[in-house]
Amino acid sequence: MSNKRILFTGGGTAGHVIVNLALIPEFQKQGYEIDYIGSYEGIERNLIEQLDGVNYHGISTGKLRRYMSKENFKDPFKVLKGLYQSLNIIRKRKPQVIFSKGGFVSVPVVAAAKLKKVPAIIHESDYTPGLANKLSFPFAQKVLATFPETMQHLPESKGKYIGAIVREELFEGNRLKGLELCKFNHTKPVILVMGGSTGSKKVNDAVRDNLDALLQEVQIIHICGKGHKDPSVSRPGYVQFEYVSDELKDLLAASNYVISRAGSNAIFEFLALRKPMLLIPLSKQVSRGDQILNANSFVKQGFAHKLEEEELNSESLLREVRRLMDQREELLNNMQKYENKKTKEEVIQIIQQAEK
Repeated sequence: MSNKRILFTGGGTAGHVIVNLALIPEFQKQGYEIDYIGSYEGIERNLIEQLDGVNYHGISTGKLRRYMSKENFKDPFKVLKGLYQSLNIIRKRKPQVIFSKGGFVSVPVVAAAKLKKVPAIIHESDYTPGLANKLSFPFAQKVLATFPETMQHLPESKGKYIGAIVREELFEGNRLKGLELCKFNHTKPVILVMGGSTGSKKVNDAVRDNLDALLQEVQIIHICGKGHKDPSVSRPGYVQFEYVSDELKDLLAASNYVISRAGSNAIFEFLALRKPMLLIPLSKQVSRGDQILNANSFVKQGFAHKLEEEELNSESLLREVRRLMDQREELLNNMQKYENKKTKEEVIQIIQQAEK
């Protein structure tokens, strides 16, 4: 058994796992024993258990809400149980370093790391830090930021701007395979629609309500989220998936445009792949507004167009899709100026330097 051990944590949404998925194979290549702490039933469990050679540990996790709920009284006990479980896992597995991608499951893990004197590195993807990461900052050795603007929100002694970590396998996509998978022709442009890892009813409805008009101009790959597939909607040039993993690289290669939520990891991947995008960020009514800030940053740099969720309907969607297609060259020119740093290598170096 390897004497080099690293423990990863993060979950709740795919965005809190994607960076870990990019890093884990690199540490495996270097002979590390890999452990992962996530929730019992979260999306992270499904994603991580697909990997070979990773020991997955489920723990109790509470959601730290900003609003009143009777669950608020139970959650501190769930978090305390998660802390106790994390302490036990760290004691048994003896990792030299812990890497946290955020989400509420990560809070007890990073706190346990501090109690066990194991260095913990946090990665913050969004423009402003989420509540889980904010609570974890005091226990971390370093906090890495994707946006330069995030630095003003981080502890000065711990913050470091490193940029986005992009999964390398996405660059290996095959356009022909993607088109074949969807049974699409090679002449009409393709739009990939995705509403985040859990899907978005509002985005799904706007696309389906406007399908006939859209399909006159484009073909549509619709990743609609688990349980959101509608078998009654069937047209040539329109294909639905609940969720994709291995096929994503080929579907992206086949796509000329993307309509998406504005989670940081996803939009930086679209940027690296040079996909002009229409972003529909989660509204402030159901989020802390982080996706709006992410989208605004991309619009300001000329990488994307934005459509607020409150303004989303079949007419506005069609109008913005046409505008996206009209301004394709301008968006691509701006994207070419973006330099994809060797962020992954830098993060691996930071993690290894932190090992106790």
